[in-house]
Amino acid sequence: MKILMILTSHDQLGNTGKKTGFWLEEFAAPWYVFKDAGAEIVLASPKGGQPPLDPTSDAEDAQTDDTRRFRNDPAAIETLAHTTRLAEVSGEGFDAVFFPGGHGPLWDLAEDKHSIQLIESMFAAGKTVSAVCHAPAVFRHTKSADGAPLVKGRKVTGFTNTEEEAVQLTRIVPFLIQDMLASNGALYQKGEDWQSFVVTDGHLITGQNPASSAAAARAVLAQLQAT
Repeated sequence: MKILMILTSHDQLGNTGKKTGFWLEEFAAPWYVFKDAGAEIVLASPKGGQPPLDPTSDAEDAQTDDTRRFRNDPAAIETLAHTTRLAEVSGEGFDAVFFPGGHGPLWDLAEDKHSIQLIESMFAAGKTVSAVCHAPAVFRHTKSADGAPLVKGRKVTGFTNTEEEAVQLTRIVPFLIQDMLASNGALYQKGEDWQSFVVTDGHLITGQNPASSAAAARAVLAQLQAT
């Protein structure tokens, strides 16, 4: 069982002067779900090397058992510091790809040609494609084999408009996840704000928010173990 996890390399929160990046829980929780199941994990990002961490996700009130476990795991910290450049990775040999969120993917992974190509090829090959919170931004430009948006007619979730309003970034982000997915013809679904909510439609698995990251990873794992 081999899983590719792709993180953002973008660290600027629009024109606010503040930092963003990936959300720690959305990396750490899936990392341990996959690791504890014995999966081989490869980490990649557009620029390679250390992906930027959203400092808000490292604040004391954002800590979880998984983020604390990560902070005390030198091997995991070292692995994260040396992600492979996305351009050097293909979907061949992987059983699934998983995108952790954070606001960073809205700016880079949503537009990254290597990410788009990888998602399209893996999805066409029947491999599991999963993204959580803001990471469904990666489906902004992806297409199915027939040229339609990949998410068209498929059940998906992602960070809600009301969750974005709650963190006061509606006017900062380049687009809203919920609106983008709906405009691409997705059958957008959501649970309560900030509560775990995961949607599986075939081999497409999406999670709504940080609280959904472990459940999304478990859904990926269950799918891989059933095949």
